[in-house]
Amino acid sequence: MRSIPITARGAEKLKAELQRLRSVDRPTVIQAIKEAREKGDLSENAEYDAARERQGFVEGRIQELEGKLSALQIIDPSTVDASGRVVFSATVELEDQVSGELVKYQIVGDDEADIKAGWVSVSSPIARALIGKSEGDIAIVVAPAGDREYSIVSVSYT
Repeated sequence: MRSIPITARGAEKLKAELQRLRSVDRPTVIQAIKEAREKGDLSENAEYDAARERQGFVEGRIQELEGKLSALQIIDPSTVDASGRVVFSATVELEDQVSGELVKYQIVGDDEADIKAGWVSVSSPIARALIGKSEGDIAIVVAPAGDREYSIVSVSYT
């Protein structure tokens, strides 16, 4: 199985979700199934069907997280020394070549991406355009709305 790059923050988030699923969601669903069974005929019991469907989702997500957690490669940005190049976990400040707008993104794993927080997925078009570039370089991001050019203002590993 290939390793999945993730920051320590992202790994903790996944572990917390798995713990919640196991200790809160799973018992809640089991209790809901038990209560629905006590109501009698299961063939026309919408509550039972909904609880079973929820159980399938919870169990599937638990399996998915267990598989991911075993394949994680946790990368601490503060230990990365890429000599000013953009790599996974780097924080990059960019200037839009057209508008002059400054934006700052950290390149993170797929499971922890949150554009509002400034975390972009390593597999996103912007991250793919930035990886390997250095401060002062121009990155061309191929986007559905058209190509965008960004100048890399700074690269940090914090």
